[in-house]
Parts: sequence; structure tokens; C-alpha cells
Amino acid sequence: MSKHERHAMDDDGESIVLVERTGPVATITLNRPETRNAFNRALRKRVLAALQELEAVSDLRVIIVTGAERGFSAGADLKAGVQGDVRTQLLDEYAPILLALRHTDRVVLAAVNGAAAGIGVALVAAADLAIMADDASMQLAFSRIALVPDGGLTWELVRALGYKRAFRLMVEGGRLDAKQCLDFGLVNEVVPAAHLMSAAHDWAKRLCKLSPLCNGLTKRALHHAQHSHLEAAIAYEADLQQVAARSADCREGIDAFINKRPAEFPGR
Repeated sequence: MSKHERHAMDDDGESIVLVERTGPVATITLNRPETRNAFNRALRKRVLAALQELEAVSDLRVIIVTGAERGFSAGADLKAGVQGDVRTQLLDEYAPILLALRHTDRVVLAAVNGAAAGIGVALVAAADLAIMADDASMQLAFSRIALVPDGGLTWELVRALGYKRAFRLMVEGGRLDAKQCLDFGLVNEVVPAAHLMSAAHDWAKRLCKLSPLCNGLTKRALHHAQHSHLEAAIAYEADLQQVAARSADCREGIDAFINKRPAEFPGR
């Protein structure tokens, strides 16, 4: 596989987002380690730009999102201050990132190293899959500075944890260790910290062997099902199945199944 690496620079020339591509897998690394990868305006801008650029890569199948060095993301950079028009900031700068992760047909895999806090937790929640280091954690510290959980976390966590656990976690500014995150379904796997990225890349390689068309359509179906009734879900599945059944991936999958060989999905 060919390997390509790009550094997304901020105005001062600092590599605040690292994008590394190995064949059909791209890794986005938040790279403000001195702040535990906290989000300031520049980081928000660069992450969104990286996602938009990757969306244009036709043969990309998996996007890994992680943080540099000791932490995944400490959330918003409080040293930058709380913007007076925070609503506009959330809707114009954070929401496009979170929605881009949800709306891409690529599989998004969060590799959670160290602490994920605040909007960092929202980033993990927006991913399709998540693998977590055994010494990592998630924290909802909004209430400690008299703020409300944002980035879609109320929507995500009430579904994952149930109302009472979600409410307690949020109002008490609680912390979840890796085992709790696994038990509550917030992540799929917990691995030793030293093996996190190798495990993430191994998983990404396995995902790349699956049909990217099927992966993307299944992702759309699940997101639709979260806010629709049964009849609507059945109808939407039928629409997507029509697309899948006419695809080269489906023809390849059936031929491989009949001839008892590994499938090589072209992704169309």
C-alpha cells in the first residue's frame, strides 16, 4: 500500500492536525498535546477541512480519529475563553465536524487514548466504532463550570445510558473509566494502552475487506432507524437494498460465496 502523510498547518505553521493515509485507511490525529488536544478555533477549522478533503478521496474506506500523546481530547480550550455567542460557535464550528463524521459513508473508528472530555466525548459518540486504551477515560465536566452538555451528547448518552445514569453523569460532572465505557456500550473494545494504535489499524484493515458500499448503506440505515418508526425503517431498508442488490459489490459477494473464495469488493 502506498503511504501519504499530510500536516494541516494553522496560521503559525504548527501541525495541529496530522493526516496520515495508508491505502484505504486515513488517520486524523488531533495534535495540540500541550493542551491535551483541546479544541480552539484553529483546531475546529483544521479538523473540518481534513474531513472535507478526505470525503473527496474515492478509494478511502476507513477514517481513524485519535489524539496525540497523552490524551484524546480535553474538550474545548477554556483558556481561549467562552465565546459570547456560543450558540453560533456550536452550530457553525462544532456541529459540521460531528455531522461530517456521521454522514460520511466511510467507517469512522475512534481510537481513544488517555482522557476524552466534553466535546471530546461527543467526537467519540459521533464515530461508528470505538476502541479505547485500558487507562483511558471519559468525563462530562460541563456542570463543573456551569455549562450544559453539548455536541449532541444529551441525545447520544440518554440512549446509551438511560435517563438516570445520563443525568447523574452530567450534573455531577462524572467520569467513566474504560471498563464502564465498554459495559455501557460507549466503546466496542478496550485494549492495553501500548497496543491501542496497532489494534486500531488492524481493525481498520479488517473493515477494509468488507464491502464499502454495504458499510455506508448500513450506516445510513442505522442513523435513519434511530429517529423513525418501524414502517419507515422497513421502507428505507428496501430503498437501500435496491441500491445494494444492483451493485458490483453484491455481484462479487455472491460469486465469492458460491465459489467458496474470499470476496474482493470493488466498492461500487
